[in-house]
Amino acid sequence: MLETLVQLIVTPMVLLMASKVMKGVYVKDLKAAVFTSLAIFVVGFLAGWLLTIVFNIATMGLFWIVGLGVVTRVLANAVIIEVIDQYRDDFDTDGFLPSLWLAILLAITWGVIDYVF
Repeated sequence: MLETLVQLIVTPMVLLMASKVMKGVYVKDLKAAVFTSLAIFVVGFLAGWLLTIVFNIATMGLFWIVGLGVVTRVLANAVIIEVIDQYRDDFDTDGFLPSLWLAILLAITWGVIDYVF
């Protein structure tokens, strides 16, 4: 529970930092970052597992077999970020590659939080 709360606090900061540092990621302000991070959590909770299963089937489970299951989860998060990008006016990514880099950055951040807690 505490881990999820920390992720909810840290993710908007990561989104704001990514919009300043990464080319192709735009977040209007803190309010947009908070609502975008909430959308990432909700859509990830509701549909992330389904996308991960689809990617596992598409790759015939190759990444899970070699111990790199995080790759399919990062791809699922990149798709989720792209979907959220289509529905939010105050959050924008210029194509799939910035969404993929943002998903990688979020996966690293969440991994560090998981390790700490």
